[in-house]
Amino acid sequence: MRIVAGERKGMRLVAPRGRDTRPTSDMVREAMFAILGDVAGLSVLEPFAGSGALGLEALSRGASGVHFCELSQPALHALRENVKRLGYEDRAVVRRQDGRRRMAADHARGTAYDLLLLDPPYRMLTNLQDDLSLHLPDLLLPGGRVVVEGAADTPALALPLPLSVNRVHGGTRIAVYGDG
Repeated sequence: MRIVAGERKGMRLVAPRGRDTRPTSDMVREAMFAILGDVAGLSVLEPFAGSGALGLEALSRGASGVHFCELSQPALHALRENVKRLGYEDRAVVRRQDGRRRMAADHARGTAYDLLLLDPPYRMLTNLQDDLSLHLPDLLLPGGRVVVEGAADTPALALPLPLSVNRVHGGTRIAVYGDG
């Protein structure tokens, strides 16, 4: 696994051992960021970060900052190592925190982002729909977007945001919501 493009293109990322974390493949990240286009200057939240591959890809492509949340200790260790390895300590905030709780807290505080990268464990995705529907609209700045990665054989979530892209790449569905 490596950074696909940007200032850290080709740099390798570490992933936690075992099957609890499923890092997004290079091919899917490349497709996702081709859909998103320019992310330079954007503020990003990755509430189910795992190894941080999506948020780190955004940083490499010029995002102004990424807030990462992760609960798994092995994934958190890999995420912190990846942030340090790529030299993004100044633009990355890493917290051991539940992604749902972070979104609820940000919603309550009025904190919003340009881009949310949602890649929870696929088995959790449909159970997150109510929480996502409640918080996502208020977590986006005007023109902001949400990317939801899920299994190809499951439909895109029904969220209270416009679904602008719904594509399958191999075994992965990429759904992009928002007006941006």
